[in-house]
Amino acid sequence: MTLEELEKRLRTLEFLEAIKALHREYLFCISDLEIEKALDCFSEDITTDIAQYGQIHGKEKVGKFFRETIRENVFQSQDGHYTGQPVISVEGDKATGHWMFYRFVPGPNPKRFVQGRYDCEYVKEDGQWKFSLVKLTRPWPAFINK
Repeated sequence: MTLEELEKRLRTLEFLEAIKALHREYLFCISDLEIEKALDCFSEDITTDIAQYGQIHGKEKVGKFFRETIRENVFQSQDGHYTGQPVISVEGDKATGHWMFYRFVPGPNPKRFVQGRYDCEYVKEDGQWKFSLVKLTRPWPAFINK
């Protein structure tokens, strides 16, 4: 292995860990109702496609949606949501990934959990990884409700 190949592998590993840290920070902020900090995780041209709400483009519109809808949903559920099993691919200053999603939701005793999937795109802006796409499919896989 050449020095250039080794440097590329190391850089890729650093990027993967930075993206995982970004995703964790985003989830902590959402679960703690720190919506403004969560929005800092997004690029200016962010697109979200969250569950039944459809696509929203641009940080201003996404911010309004998170302040008004996502915050209320999290507040009402009083439960965080969790992700795991990331699969991430990095190409230069862009990356894609998908994660499993779990959330406990209120309901008749006992509470139930919902499984979903995050599909994300990431971009490096000013040296920091940010989300450029956050798509949440819930429930996932589709056959769960059949």
